[in-house]
Amino acid sequence: MTDKNPRPKSGDRGGGGPAETPTERLLREAMNARASLITVHDLRPADPPTRRLRRLRPLYLATVPVLALAAALAIGVLTLHGDPLARKDVPPPAATGSATPSPTASPTGTPTPTPTPTVAPSDTGAPTGEPETGAPLSDVTPTHGSTPTPTGTTPAAAGKPYTFRNVRFKVPAGWRVVEPSPGDTALCVMSPGAPPASSPNPGLPVGANPDPCQPYGVLLVVMDQPSENWPSTAMMDTASGWSPQPACPVWGNVHVPAGQEAKSTVPEKSTPTVAGRPARKSQWQGSCGSDSFTAQMWALPKDGVFVTTAGLKADYQAGLNSLLGSLDLSGHQAPPTAANQNDVAVTFDGLAAGQPLRAGSAVVTFSVTFRNTSQNTYARLQPLVFTDHYEGSPLALGAPNDGRLELQAGGEWKKKAMSPDSLMGYALADETEVFKLAPGESRTLTYRLTVGAGNGLGDMPLKAQAVLPYNGSDLTVLGHQDMTVKIVK
Repeated sequence: MTDKNPRPKSGDRGGGGPAETPTERLLREAMNARASLITVHDLRPADPPTRRLRRLRPLYLATVPVLALAAALAIGVLTLHGDPLARKDVPPPAATGSATPSPTASPTGTPTPTPTPTVAPSDTGAPTGEPETGAPLSDVTPTHGSTPTPTGTTPAAAGKPYTFRNVRFKVPAGWRVVEPSPGDTALCVMSPGAPPASSPNPGLPVGANPDPCQPYGVLLVVMDQPSENWPSTAMMDTASGWSPQPACPVWGNVHVPAGQEAKSTVPEKSTPTVAGRPARKSQWQGSCGSDSFTAQMWALPKDGVFVTTAGLKADYQAGLNSLLGSLDLSGHQAPPTAANQNDVAVTFDGLAAGQPLRAGSAVVTFSVTFRNTSQNTYARLQPLVFTDHYEGSPLALGAPNDGRLELQAGGEWKKKAMSPDSLMGYALADETEVFKLAPGESRTLTYRLTVGAGNGLGDMPLKAQAVLPYNGSDLTVLGHQDMTVKIVK
């Protein structure tokens, strides 16, 4: 057997002592083999004493057992197969975090249990759970302790994407959208606590329910043109600017106060950031007798976008904040600030001024072209073509001219209002009729006019206008062209 640690010759030892004997060499190799089997993973702090320590016996009493153990170790080493030293190329067993003993080969060839140290988690001080979010956009500070948040209304809850007039947002979980009618500039998003859709404001008399979105929902308003009507930035500075309606938006008790309107304090104003843009906010404290409520309005004046609510229950403030935080105006075109009635050129084709049309039989097809001659980009333009009243119009008050006016759309003819009426219904248009017009661009539309027999003789006006979509109060004309046709018998 080759000795990997050759015995030094007599006189070569550091202390000049006697040379190592064969028994000493065997004992040293056995002890080295045993020691090399112990790795850093086998080390652990000493177990605390579980009973009183015994007094140590004199050293000479333990000499014989130690020599016997050394002899046994030497015999065990001599009977092992292969290299008795620990292999350096075998990686140590990984710590499992368990205190279950694992067997380790002893020099005698008998596995002996080696305890595996328990790995305790270290306290790094790092927080657990989700990171905290910033302050809500609502700027609301609870005055009566923390506001409870019902299930499904937290800002972190996943919302359903929705797009209204090119403004994108997420409907908070549990909330619902009241689908708008064509041409509406306002969208109501009802909270989970709203009454059924059939009676959004119970308790109000018939006809006294002008705004069913208050107090149970949030109103999103997207305008195509500046307006002084509600909501507007001018109303954010007044004591009653939260709403022009006389009803008291008290949660669970919506009513019209007897002999007086709802009262409110001077608004508390702030300038939060909404949709990544600077915004304005006003908040009112209102009352109707002994009932009180909170009204809030956010405005993005340059974009013509408003978010307003009055009387919304505090439990749903988190859902309101979530809706505000999800607003995306990247696809929304801001209303032009320098719009005027000469920005769009309007021309007729296929119909000449003064052209005679026989009442009861004339059918004529013509086209109208709208061309943007300004430097403004109009994201939403509405065409408006109609005949106006004249001396031969039917005698009934407010009756339109007799006949039929149609717009060709999608391969079909869509009926349009023949003449203006007192309710401005002729100015309403479907979303499919609204189009975008960049500087220099044009759009041509085809119309068909049928002249009815009820029209009298005379010059009937025919008008074409390019307008911003009608918002229920203002009609902004950006271009127009008028002509007359002669009604004959």
